Amino acid sequence: MVRRARVVEPRPLSAALAIEAVGISKTFTLPHESKTTLKEHFLHPLRRTTYERQTALAGVSFEVRQGEFFGIIGLNGSGKSTLLKILAGIYRADAGTVRVNGVLSPFIELGVGFNPELTGRDNIRVNGTLLGLSRRELDDRFDSILAFAELERFVDQKLKNYSSGMQLRLAYSIAIQVPFDILLLDEVLAVGDQEFQEKCFDTFHQMRADGKTIVFVSHDLKSVSDFCDRALLLERGITRGLGPATEVIAEYAPSD
Repeated sequence: MVRRARVVEPRPLSAALAIEAVGISKTFTLPHESKTTLKEHFLHPLRRTTYERQTALAGVSFEVRQGEFFGIIGLNGSGKSTLLKILAGIYRADAGTVRVNGVLSPFIELGVGFNPELTGRDNIRVNGTLLGLSRRELDDRFDSILAFAELERFVDQKLKNYSSGMQLRLAYSIAIQVPFDILLLDEVLAVGDQEFQEKCFDTFHQMRADGKTIVFVSHDLKSVSDFCDRALLLERGITRGLGPATEVIAEYAPSD
């Protein structure tokens, strides 16, 4: 039986902590068969769809300190993105509690908040507004967003004509203009070119200098090693390692 999330009275976190996650569990119900056409319904009217429960996370607990770069690593399907979405409030945990101390900004799914039929200019204004920027703030930061993304020539083209790399540059350029204390990053470098990755690394250094807290999901173990203070290793939704980033990476991918 799945235990439902407990309702608890909020309490302040220690000033040293940005995030506290305790006993986070999450399952999904997956259909084994679905009838997608009218013909299938007529040919197999009595065929039933069976379901399977898949455990994405099972009792995951950790803390993230203020000003810390915290990595989350593991194979595909280990629960990394699910965990990040629970931290962001996109998913609701079946069990466990999450407490956050500060303004949290998620950069989790490329294209969320974007409209492919609008131009880059209009998407900056829409997406920036959704993330909490006022019209004056957008006006003040508009040129900086475009310059960082290097999309000045394409600002009046519809987003559907942008490559995935161009969309990532635009989305990240908007995200870092929004005031935040904690930034959640999910594979932000996965589709970026080398030059843009270097620009992202520069922003990481600035975020660290500014005392920002970053939770960083990535398959790029070198980036995790270079930037993260500590890391969490997930395997099929279970914690397999938690500690200094270099030690957790060594446990995940031991050298020959």
